[in-house]
Amino acid sequence: MTLFKSLCAAALLVPVVSFAQNAEFTNPQSIHKPFGYTHVVSVPANQKMVFISGQLGISQEGKLVGKPGDFKAQAQQAFQNLDTALKAVGAKWEHVVKINMYLTDVKTQLPLLRDVRDSFVNTQNPPASTTVQIPRLVTDGALFEIDATVIMPESK
Repeated sequence: MTLFKSLCAAALLVPVVSFAQNAEFTNPQSIHKPFGYTHVVSVPANQKMVFISGQLGISQEGKLVGKPGDFKAQAQQAFQNLDTALKAVGAKWEHVVKINMYLTDVKTQLPLLRDVRDSFVNTQNPPASTTVQIPRLVTDGALFEIDATVIMPESK
C-alpha cells in the first residue's frame, strides 16, 4: 500500500472534531456510509445539554402552514421553529448533536425532507439522526415533527 493510501485509511479512523462545542462526530469505517447524518456523536461532560421539544409546521399564530398536505411548507416551518428555539438559548445549528424526525409517508416525503434539512443543519458534521414513519401526528393535518438534543459550551 502506498503512503498516500495508508494515510487516507488512517484518516478514516480519526473522529472529526467540531471545535464549536468540542463534540466528536464519528463514522466508523465498518458501518455503512451515512447519508445526511453522523453515526456517532460524543461530547465531553463539561457542556450544557439542551432538549428541544417536537416542533411542528405551525406558525406563531398556532396554525398549520401551507395548503392541506403541503409537506415541504410544514417541514420548513418546523425547522424554522427549531431554529428559533435554538436562538432562544444562544445555540446554533452546529450545536445540534441529535435530531429525531417523524413523518407520515417516507416514500414521498423523505426527498423533500432532505432538501429542507440540509438547508439548516451543519452538513459538514451533520447530527446523529433518526427518521420514523408514523401513521399520524397529534395535530390533525400535521405531516412532520422534529425534536433535537443540543450540546453547547457552558455559559460563564
